[in-house]
Amino acid sequence: MSTFSHLNAGGEANMVDVSDKDVTKREATAEGFLYVSEDVIRQISEAKIAKGDVFAVARVAGIQGAKRCADLIPLCHPLALSKVDVNFDIQADQNRIKATCFCKLSGKTGVEMEALTGVNVALLTLFDMCKAIDPGMHMEGVRVLEKKGGKTGHWQSAK
Repeated sequence: MSTFSHLNAGGEANMVDVSDKDVTKREATAEGFLYVSEDVIRQISEAKIAKGDVFAVARVAGIQGAKRCADLIPLCHPLALSKVDVNFDIQADQNRIKATCFCKLSGKTGVEMEALTGVNVALLTLFDMCKAIDPGMHMEGVRVLEKKGGKTGHWQSAK
């Protein structure tokens, strides 16, 4: 049975000591979905959202979110990310927008939390920019798709 690495011997919250870990190339990709109305899909596709290019703004927001992960999640290590890539796919047949965030670095700890934070901030930004059109939007399915590097090597989601 595995133990929680963020708890010390007394059961208290603890930042993991990674000083003895090897530096390896580490990557993670996360995804999430914003479910929207047909009107939102149409207005984004026709570049008619009053606040501007929603994907450009949400992409920058997602990158910033990944970079600021340690400021938001108390026990995350601040990481010097070497690459963050945020992308969107309008899936009109399912009334949703898919966001993905890829993070990469050479370091002593993984980048899953950064990828997850990047996806969430990108989706929240899309929500903010489109809420006047559809206040009933909702986010679902935020998860890690794949991670590489470190002691556990390559892991990929079964779905």
